[in-house]
Amino acid sequence: MSAKKTCLVIDDSDVIREIAIRIIEDLGLETKGVSNAAEAMEFCRDANPEAVFLDWDLPSMGALDFLRGAAVLEAEPKPEIILCATENDQQQFTLAKAAGANHHILKPFDKFAIASKLAEIGLIDANENPELLSANG
Repeated sequence: MSAKKTCLVIDDSDVIREIAIRIIEDLGLETKGVSNAAEAMEFCRDANPEAVFLDWDLPSMGALDFLRGAAVLEAEPKPEIILCATENDQQQFTLAKAAGANHHILKPFDKFAIASKLAEIGLIDANENPELLSANG
C-alpha cells in the first residue's frame, strides 16, 4: 500500500485553516496547516506535499513570494498549488498562474469545492466516493 498523500494548508486565519484541514483529512489525505509562507516553505522542503492550498492574502511573505520559492524547490514532483482567494479576480489568478499556481478555488469553500479540486488534480478518486462530488453530498 502506498504512503498517504499529503496536503499543506497555508492561511493566516486559524478558522479557515482548521476548516480546510478537517475537510481534507475527511477526504483521506494527511494534512498540515501553517499560518505563513515562511513555515510553508520549510514544510515543502522537508515533506514535499502533493498539494498546497495557498491563501492569496498572507502577511509579510505573500503568496507570490511563496510561489517563487516553491518554483525553485529541488523536490520532484513539485506540489500542485491551489490558490484560495476571496474575490473572483482574473488578474490575481493570472499572476498566480504565471508564478506556479495552476488551480484556484474561492473562499468560503466547502467539502464539495475541495473534493472537486482534489479529484481534478488526481489526489482523490471520485469513482470510489461519488458522493463527495455531489452538491448534496
